[in-house]
Amino acid sequence: MDEYKRIKGTQDIYGPEIDYWNHVEKTAKSILEKYAFKELRTPVIEPTELFNRGIGNETDIVKKEMYTFEDKGGRSITLRPEGTAPAVRAYIENSMINSGLPVKLFYFGPMFRYEKPQSGRLRQFHQFGAEIFGSDYPLADAEIVIMLNNILSSVGLRNYRLKINSVGCPKCRAEYRKALKEYFAKYLSEMCEDCQSRYEKNPMRLLDCKVQKDKEYARQAPSILDYLCEECRDHFDSVKKYLDLSHVAYEVDPRIVRGLDYYTKTAFEFEHLDLGAQAVIAGGGRYDGLVQEIGGPSTPSVGFGMGVERVVLAMKAEKVQFLCSNDVDVYIVHSGKGTEEQALELTNKLRSNGIKAYISVVKRNMSGQFKHANKIGARLSIVIGEDELTNNFYTVKNMVTGDQSQVEKEWVTDIIKEKLEGI
Repeated sequence: MDEYKRIKGTQDIYGPEIDYWNHVEKTAKSILEKYAFKELRTPVIEPTELFNRGIGNETDIVKKEMYTFEDKGGRSITLRPEGTAPAVRAYIENSMINSGLPVKLFYFGPMFRYEKPQSGRLRQFHQFGAEIFGSDYPLADAEIVIMLNNILSSVGLRNYRLKINSVGCPKCRAEYRKALKEYFAKYLSEMCEDCQSRYEKNPMRLLDCKVQKDKEYARQAPSILDYLCEECRDHFDSVKKYLDLSHVAYEVDPRIVRGLDYYTKTAFEFEHLDLGAQAVIAGGGRYDGLVQEIGGPSTPSVGFGMGVERVVLAMKAEKVQFLCSNDVDVYIVHSGKGTEEQALELTNKLRSNGIKAYISVVKRNMSGQFKHANKIGARLSIVIGEDELTNNFYTVKNMVTGDQSQVEKEWVTDIIKEKLEGI
């Protein structure tokens, strides 16, 4: 059976675990829609060149982590490793600019990266993401951050922090790259092979190295904030002002550059303080050149990505409590001639009134049905036996306290609703 086990770096999500996922998805979608974002669903597979151009050939994602293959038509196809580039492709290809700017989109789905599987870092992982296309206004950056902060707090998280930075624009980054190369030159021979490659092609990537010794060198490197042009500095100051006005706490961290090459100006990360090495649960920033790089018109944009697996881990670390929407309200227990038809009719009636009702679809005696009702967490049971059938009533039992009462058939729906509200 080994050949039928799940692939390394993937997981099955079921049972109590799925309750966390449903809570995160429901909360995030509700908040995104309140901010007037519309849902977008893109294919899991995309042309490889989309990510080569969009993410950057020198990023670890493109060089080491993409699942790329040749299809039967000889095309190079990649399982999407992140959501922004596909969203940009969809924005361009479907001429969304014609619907009026800004365009506000969100998406949710699986992403794929070939990495060493760790806690919160799987080869198939899931992200919520949101993008605003068509605004260079710092208020758009602030809205993205405020909205993401709202999602994290609304799922029940408290022990996290927001770090923000500005990575400047091509104009001011040119001088900063020179300063970085001058600084790192004296340490380069001691740094990892990846850093030695990045030194010439994109020295800002040196700030994002995960090797501990190299991280120490990066900690003392020049700050991008000392090299910002006036426009980028004003933009960053405005973002901070809007966050202050919205009472969103943050730390300025000039080492945040994110792992993708397309960012300009604002970059940010949310870190959870209980997750150790995999602390980043969400992040994003501005990417004013990406739409044009992929073939569209010049379109300033900003967005975020949130890792669902890591958010769930953070919720567990904080022991977040939430209402589970999957609980069974009522279990219909039936036994005896003619009770099966009555039970089915009652089940249909309860469901049509918004009550989550369960009827056994395997043959069990009454004792077995009660055991099953307890096992699946039913809050109430309605008993239909031969006495109930003959005398035109139902027996309603509280599965927690054991209290039970007889209810006339015509009033059962109203009585069940009242009892459920009191539990």
